[in-house]
Amino acid sequence: MASVEELEKICQKIMQLDPKMRSARIINNRGHLVSGGMKEGLKSLEETKHDEMMFMELALRVRMRRDFDKELGRVHFAMSYREKVIIMSFPLANDDVLLASGECEIDFSKIAFEIMDLIKGLRDHTTTF
Repeated sequence: MASVEELEKICQKIMQLDPKMRSARIINNRGHLVSGGMKEGLKSLEETKHDEMMFMELALRVRMRRDFDKELGRVHFAMSYREKVIIMSFPLANDDVLLASGECEIDFSKIAFEIMDLIKGLRDHTTTF
């Protein structure tokens, strides 16, 4: 099981992958922030109240996607390309999820696979909090 400190280090490494990264956060299966946050000096585009709603919705969506694993295979990541930001989610063990965001100009095909390399140990181990 990864400690909160280990998860925090992974979030920091993700934000250092590219200067256009905005955030890296680990959300547990109930939609609560476990570790990580916004890159220092940046402000979230949404209010804190909306963060919490987004985290809960994301946790639910990750669980629902698993319903199709047998037919389609396991989800490695999902991405939303929005007008102001790119949001990527990476399912972890126990329905936990890594939520990462970057500026729209980021090379999202490259960064997504770099993030997958960094979190490969978290995908198969329990990270219950």
